[in-house]
Amino acid sequence: MKKKYNINKDFKKLNKTNPPINKVFARISQFFLRLIFNFQKSTKDCKVEKRSVILNNIKMRYIIITPSNIDKKAPCLIYYHGGGFMLPAGPYHYRNAKKYALDCGCKVFIPDFPLTPKYQFPIQPQICFEFYKMIFENLNKFNINNKIIVGGDSAGANLASIVCMMASDNNMQIPIAQMLIYPVVGVNFQTESMKMFDDTGMCNSKDFEKYCKLYFKNFDDRQNRYVSPLNQEYLEKYPTTYIETAEFDCLHDDGVIFANKLKENGVIVKEHHTIGTIHAYDMVTKSLITQESLVKRIKFLKEQFNK
Repeated sequence: MKKKYNINKDFKKLNKTNPPINKVFARISQFFLRLIFNFQKSTKDCKVEKRSVILNNIKMRYIIITPSNIDKKAPCLIYYHGGGFMLPAGPYHYRNAKKYALDCGCKVFIPDFPLTPKYQFPIQPQICFEFYKMIFENLNKFNINNKIIVGGDSAGANLASIVCMMASDNNMQIPIAQMLIYPVVGVNFQTESMKMFDDTGMCNSKDFEKYCKLYFKNFDDRQNRYVSPLNQEYLEKYPTTYIETAEFDCLHDDGVIFANKLKENGVIVKEHHTIGTIHAYDMVTKSLITQESLVKRIKFLKEQFNK
C-alpha cells in the first residue's frame, strides 16, 4: 500500500503513474515517443526546424524553435530533456520549449541525444557537450549571439550542469546560466527524500536505482566526476543557476543541497521549491502550480538574457 502524502489534487492521477523501467519498455517507448519529434510543426508564431548532426560518430537529430518575430541575432536556450536517460522528449517538453522561445525572444535547441540501454554513460554527457560546442562554434550559422543558457529537467538537468563543467574543463566559455528543474545532481541514496519517497509516482527512489542500473555500464562509473555536479570541487565556476524542486520527489533534497553548496561558493542561485508536487509534475500543464513555475522559469531566462 502506498504511503499517504499531501499531494495537490492536480497531480493525483500522475502520482499513480510509474512506467516500467527495463530494456523492453525502453525500446518500445523510444519508438513511439520519437514519433513526437516528427510531429513538431512550424506555426505562425514560431518556426520549427528539424536537423541532424554527427557527433562522436553518432548521428543525432535536434530541433530548433525560432520565434517568427526575430529578425536579428538572438540568445539561445539549449534544453536537454528529462526521462531517466532512457525516454525521449515528451509533448510537454516541446510545449514548454515553444513558450520559452516565444516569451523570451530566444531560440531553443532540443537535442534528441542518445539514450540507454543502447548507449550508456559517458556517451550522453559527451554528446551533450559536443552539441553545446557545435552551437558555440557556429554562432553566425545559427544566427545567435553568445548568450547561451543550458537547461533541463531531471536527467536532462544533470546533463546541462555537466555541460557547464565540461566547458570549464576545456577552457571554453561556459553558458551564462543554467536552469535546472527537479535535477539529478548526484547518485546519493542517503538523503531523507530518497529514503522517504520510495513509492511516489513518475520517479521514486526505487525507480531511480533502476534508471541508474541501465545508465551505468559499471557500478564504478557512479564515482566519475561527470556524474554528480553535487560532488564537484570547483563549484565557484558554475554560472548563475535556477533550481526548481518538487516537494514529494526523491530528488528534492539533492536539489536543495546543491543550491546551498553553490551559494556557499559564491554562485548566484534562484530557487523555487514547489509545494504539493511530485517528480515531472509539469506534465500537468493546466495546473496553476505548473503555470506559476513556467512564469518563474521565463522570468529567470529573461533576466539572464537581458544582462
